[in-house]
Amino acid sequence: MTGEPIRLTQTVKGAGCAAKLAPGDLDRALCGLDLPVDDNLLVGLERADDAGVYRVSDDLALVQTLDFFPPMVDDPYAFGRIAAANALSDIYAMGGTPKTAMNIVAFPAKTMDISVLRAVIEGGLATMREAGVVLVGGHTIDDPELKYGLSVTGYVHPAKILTKKQLRTGDKLILTKPLGTGIVCTAIKAGLAGTEVTERVIGNMATLNRVTAEVMADFSLNACTDITGFGLLGHLAEMVVDSGHGMRIDSATLPHYPEALEWAAMGLIPAGAYNNKKFRGNFVTFVESVVQTRRDLCFDPQTSGGLLIAVAAGEADSLLFALKAGGVAAATIIGEVVAEPQEMILVA
Repeated sequence: MTGEPIRLTQTVKGAGCAAKLAPGDLDRALCGLDLPVDDNLLVGLERADDAGVYRVSDDLALVQTLDFFPPMVDDPYAFGRIAAANALSDIYAMGGTPKTAMNIVAFPAKTMDISVLRAVIEGGLATMREAGVVLVGGHTIDDPELKYGLSVTGYVHPAKILTKKQLRTGDKLILTKPLGTGIVCTAIKAGLAGTEVTERVIGNMATLNRVTAEVMADFSLNACTDITGFGLLGHLAEMVVDSGHGMRIDSATLPHYPEALEWAAMGLIPAGAYNNKKFRGNFVTFVESVVQTRRDLCFDPQTSGGLLIAVAAGEADSLLFALKAGGVAAATIIGEVVAEPQEMILVA
């Protein structure tokens, strides 16, 4: 590249997290559509989950997902790594193993040097190699705003699919990455974040959930999801809706970036957090003593966040020990599944 280094986050609107279409908007878009059906479609649009699952044989099913978004960091190589890790996470959340990927690229060819695109793709390839995934193709368009991500295919045994909805009363909830990436990325864009915290957060966002998935395979889990753009409470709401269960979360135990609480107190809250609160806040009750910054943290949209695992209480400590032994240092028990009130989340 020539000239001044480009600030990728200044080329997009609302950079700071991986934005998602609001759940209500998507429901309205899909309402009444005649969707194709197939007896081998085990997980599809009729029950929104992290990925779709299609049975090929009695012992093999394909897991399919895609995800892409504009940059939330300025370094194009780091952006590529993060976007790839984020897309692959959906496969891990379903209990699957990712195998192939296709690039999804929107690139402003008239205003951005092609070396930026090369660096983004190199970052994505580095993450794919780490995951044992092969790139088989992709599609690129000329667009005023840079976007990058992957369409990913993996496999899973049909009897070992993890979904969001199989909660059991008494399950412990384990979160495997710290919260606060949306707030921190907002501070990075504002020029308030130093090198150390920027590198720490980028490193976590670029870290695959692969080790977590490998450890999980040795335990009998009930449900799983990954925490991304809808924030912790948004994704927990997806789990409790129509589940016949509720959840109790201990806000004091939530793994997080300490800087995120400091910046939240300064008002550096990404727009996505307010959207998450608007669309999922009616499923949440906060105990009065929970301070505002921790409430903001719970709605903060994450990019390439951790997995949220529901495991029987008797196995929770063993799973937590195995995760930490495997290097998943942030793994923490943050709450439990309760019988009442149904379809509600109490944050204490």
